[in-house]
Amino acid sequence: QVQFVESGGGLVQPGGSLRLSCVASGIIFRRYVMGWYRQAPGKQRELVATIAPGDSPNYAESVKGRFTISRDNAKNMVYLQMNSLKPEGTAVYYCNPPDLGRYWGQGAQVTVSS
Repeated sequence: QVQFVESGGGLVQPGGSLRLSCVASGIIFRRYVMGWYRQAPGKQRELVATIAPGDSPNYAESVKGRFTISRDNAKNMVYLQMNSLKPEGTAVYYCNPPDLGRYWGQGAQVTVSS
């Protein structure tokens, strides 16, 4: 059974930081590029960061320099360190392989507000 479980969301003030975690099961994790997506209220889901099995990260322009994606293949986990958060970062954050696009988890709610 394929499953992705996100955690680490919460309420943070503008300029603050959060670290999201995601554990994957039911896939050969080390073979997949992993991605973090977010979906803000009333908007489409967008891809914010990806990381290849060999640890090569890529970022959307909107988060470059503030977010860091990392992975631990031994633990089937992917992380998203988010610094200098902005109110427009308020969204539900999901992890998923871009090549899969199915079996979405419940996501992690991130709210950036003073």
